[in-house]
Amino acid sequence: MGSRSDLTDAQWERLEPLLPVSNGRCGRWRDHRQVVNGVLYRIRTGVQWRDLPERYGPWKTVHERHRRWSADGTWEMLLRRVQAGADAAGEIDWDVSVDSTIVRAHHHAAGARHAPPPALKGLREGGQIRSDPGGTDRPAGGGGAGGEALGRSRGGFTTKIHLSADGRCRVLSLVITPGQCADCTQFEAVMEGIRVPRLTCGRPRTKPDSVSADKGYSNRRTRRYLRRRGIRHVIPEKADQAAGRIRRGRAGGRPPGFDKDRYKKRNTVERAINKLKTFRAVATRFDKRGYIYLGTVTAAALVIWLRS
Repeated sequence: MGSRSDLTDAQWERLEPLLPVSNGRCGRWRDHRQVVNGVLYRIRTGVQWRDLPERYGPWKTVHERHRRWSADGTWEMLLRRVQAGADAAGEIDWDVSVDSTIVRAHHHAAGARHAPPPALKGLREGGQIRSDPGGTDRPAGGGGAGGEALGRSRGGFTTKIHLSADGRCRVLSLVITPGQCADCTQFEAVMEGIRVPRLTCGRPRTKPDSVSADKGYSNRRTRRYLRRRGIRHVIPEKADQAAGRIRRGRAGGRPPGFDKDRYKKRNTVERAINKLKTFRAVATRFDKRGYIYLGTVTAAALVIWLRS
């Protein structure tokens, strides 16, 4: 008997051609569908890996596959390719919204070793681990709690997920930071993470039609970045910024444009966050390593795309 988290036949048909194949040098991989369903079951329910039902095979195999795919960027690659298929079919609404959400870290998320995890063997061609922006030969982390995207905020021991979503409430890009990190500091990283490949040829699409965000992103650097890229944006001005601009008179410049009707669509990113947090392993962080938790969130975003 299957689980609600298992992929349907139609979803598996979309995903199966995108999955990596064994190179034959390290033996045969266990059935992808069985293992992927095991990963998705754990992400949906938040159970400990040891408590996975027997129908998904050995829990160590499922956990190791998830760990490796989180480290070498396989989950991110799958998400990109599914996005590419949707873009080719004209199914992406490029009126993008940006926001962040706080995730409480379970006490099981603490206690990772201070040394970075060992490099993984058998990485994809090029040897770059996609979860590490620096492209080193090992996953990011190892710098204590901060290096694993864990920090202290009003919610306690937390991680913050920064994301962009299309007009159909689906994640386009993800960044994780410690919980106390300000939203505006990660805006450019989130925007640079929007990279939807073309199915045939050409450069990936990185520029949305428009961007909307709340007052937390209202600052000169953010607006300057969007103007430089020629992206229309709707970001309300903070009261103190408006008062300072008026106080300076002509030197304060004109008020930024604001489209109320466009701003009403910003709820799409909040609904995207709600969809992500229906997965218990996303709503509460259990993973010690930051790159593994990023893989968990990415896999959840992938499922949302497949279901849409």
